[in-house]
Amino acid sequence: MTLLSVIGALIVLGFVATFAGLSTWVERKVSARIQSRHGPMYAGPQGILQFAVDGVKLLFKEDIIPAAADRILFSIAPYIVFMSAFAMFAALPWSRGLTCADLNIGVVYVIAVGGGGVIGILMAGWSSGNKYALFGAMRAAAQIVSYEVPAAIVLLTVVMIAGSLGMQDIVKSQEGGVHHWMIFQYFPFNAIGFILYYICALAETNRTPFDIPEAESELVAGYHVEYSGMRFSVFFMGEYAAMFATSAIATTLFLGGWQPPYPGLFLPDALGVLEGLVWFMLKALTLVLVMIIIRWTVPRFRVDQLMNLCWKVLLPVALFDMMAVGTWMSLEMGLVDFLRAATQGA
Repeated sequence: MTLLSVIGALIVLGFVATFAGLSTWVERKVSARIQSRHGPMYAGPQGILQFAVDGVKLLFKEDIIPAAADRILFSIAPYIVFMSAFAMFAALPWSRGLTCADLNIGVVYVIAVGGGGVIGILMAGWSSGNKYALFGAMRAAAQIVSYEVPAAIVLLTVVMIAGSLGMQDIVKSQEGGVHHWMIFQYFPFNAIGFILYYICALAETNRTPFDIPEAESELVAGYHVEYSGMRFSVFFMGEYAAMFATSAIATTLFLGGWQPPYPGLFLPDALGVLEGLVWFMLKALTLVLVMIIIRWTVPRFRVDQLMNLCWKVLLPVALFDMMAVGTWMSLEMGLVDFLRAATQGA
């Protein structure tokens, strides 16, 4: 069992590294198209090997640690940020029966480990001995902690409907076709919940328009301003890993996970597992692509606008959404009990 866990972790690590590299190429191509440019063109067909070239360059760049930095915390901070995002992959239901760890508290697990990255960000900002890095880390901590509150409320609404904290159980509760997906249940409340979670995911991954912790016009590069070489690249691997993980969680909880839009999987056994994996990847990667497009089309929020959006808009709407769904469910259960009693009495 331990050997299988190690093999599974290595496979996921290889996927995350490859995904992060290819995502940088896709993002550069998307931004180039939006800005009427070509983007990377020379390293491989259409520049698809540019990420590999950049990786080799970063591997051989000098790893500089500032004289005023706390060497130990400065050195391990990027890996804590990456491990926080990487740990979320353990509970993702990739397909029918295909999960690294089918936890019965999967939703609680992803909420807990997903917020761990802020520890690494604070360590990076404080240990750098740079005021811009510290300001960026403080902004990131306030932002991530704030947006986790409405995100958790929305996820608990889904748990309330599915009746389980297990990720596979939540996916199975959405079988039967696209109209059974959570986003279309108790409409429009769950659809609003999906939008709320997606906005919170953008904020938690520090993606535009919520990239205030890395605002180049104000903080140079934020909490990773003093980093270079591979440690610098680990921050970006963590960001893209978190992008996929949050998109995969949204897919699992709202878009049916590995369930196809038609009732049931067409293919049996191992081929059915592959079919479910294809549907899961298509949904998650589509949400990642939307994140990339948003980055190059929406302007950045100010700090005050960022916090006002969370506490004065998203949090009240998330609470209302949860209460509305709970009330609807209570009325449904009351009606069922009433009809059952009436039928038995007759």
